[in-house]
Amino acid sequence: MESAAVAPPANPDYAANAKYVRPWYWYDWANSAFVTTIGTVLYGPYITSIAKAAACPGQDTDLDCAVNLHVLGIPIAPGSLAPYTTTFATILSAIVLIFVGAIADRMPRPAHFLGACAWLGALSASGLFFVSGTRWQLGVILMILSTVFLGSSLVVYDSMLNLIAGPDDRDRVSSRGWALGYLGGGLLLALNLVVVTMHDKLGLSTGMAVRLSMLSAALWWGVFAVIPIKGMWDLRGVERPIAAAGESIIGGSLAQLRSTFGDLRAHHPQTMLFLLAYLFYNDGIQTVISSSSLYGSEQLKFGQSQLIALILLVQFVAFGGALLFGRIAAKRGAWRTVLGSLVLWTLIVAAAFFAPEKKFLPFLVLGVAIGLVLGGSQALSRSLYSQLVPRRREAEYFSLYQAMERGTSWFGTLLFGLVYQLTHTYRLAIVALIIFFVLGGVLLSRVDVREGIRQAGNEQPRVV
Repeated sequence: MESAAVAPPANPDYAANAKYVRPWYWYDWANSAFVTTIGTVLYGPYITSIAKAAACPGQDTDLDCAVNLHVLGIPIAPGSLAPYTTTFATILSAIVLIFVGAIADRMPRPAHFLGACAWLGALSASGLFFVSGTRWQLGVILMILSTVFLGSSLVVYDSMLNLIAGPDDRDRVSSRGWALGYLGGGLLLALNLVVVTMHDKLGLSTGMAVRLSMLSAALWWGVFAVIPIKGMWDLRGVERPIAAAGESIIGGSLAQLRSTFGDLRAHHPQTMLFLLAYLFYNDGIQTVISSSSLYGSEQLKFGQSQLIALILLVQFVAFGGALLFGRIAAKRGAWRTVLGSLVLWTLIVAAAFFAPEKKFLPFLVLGVAIGLVLGGSQALSRSLYSQLVPRRREAEYFSLYQAMERGTSWFGTLLFGLVYQLTHTYRLAIVALIIFFVLGGVLLSRVDVREGIRQAGNEQPRVV
């Protein structure tokens, strides 16, 4: 069904808004410290040790603990607590973020809303410093809050891409932002590697070293967020009215939300197909990211310092990988480049199944491979989707996208946790993720990107 012929609104003044590109990059730098240090490396193993201490007091937390924790009467294996926490945070985010998008599109100054979400997220993450002993419940609650606020801030941040970069520039701008994020996250992780590995010489326990490292990531997020928020403070949004006469902002947002789903289904089938593809393959990517340290520590028996060193390597390789994939996309198009990356992801996950215990070199090779495809697949997915978003509804549509973005996958972490709980091996849990890359790749191959851009009423880029 075709939408009624309506003249599309004028393009943003990309030349005038170019001054906002550099400060925009810095929010990737700011929040990636949380994603890397806390979400990817430290939180999973740390909350697992706290959960084991609560379930099996007096037992070595490096050993398997067969006693379950209970949440509302539901038994949860301590080893499954971290992926289940991510699962619940994602489900909650999926509900919250679509409302955030509807509200954000009514904000004339999006940087103001970005600041509120970013600083509340950083504050929640700072609270992880106080998670110790057997207080796994506090750790779960704070991680859920941090994840929701991060996703909310990214709804606004990603939607700004459509305001500051034209269609032919978005792959480049998005890739550079991701690359800067990996660099920033990697630098802080390098400092945290020193703290964790040398905690004895610094007079710290392992737990205190981990808690201080998580606190540093939260502070990094909050402090560096000042640069993009201040730098884009005057960037104007889509100029939609806050609400119609006699209508509250919540009521107006709910009405707008209903309109979004109806519009997506009726007039933007290619955008909807992309979101479905992204749901699957991004679930696979996010689960690999969030579970990699857990897989390395619990299944392959690597120490915390080895895992941090590996993730650090991934960060710096991903910096170059994001820029490399951006250049490939400039010639081949983002759609083909992302499809190629999904083939590589499938091969990487298959190889992880065969990684031997306590043999660090094979795991290191896998880390380099992940770094090469990680930044490119994520950055180009963001810029590719931006082409399919109807104008003046950027935050609404990016809220649907962000519900499935960094740290907000649910099927993957749920499957990962369930497979472990049923089999008590992370090898079968990791290899089960192949299905997400295969399904996502098949669906993405069926997206007609140029038709989707036409349906969205956007200007056609040179290559897609």
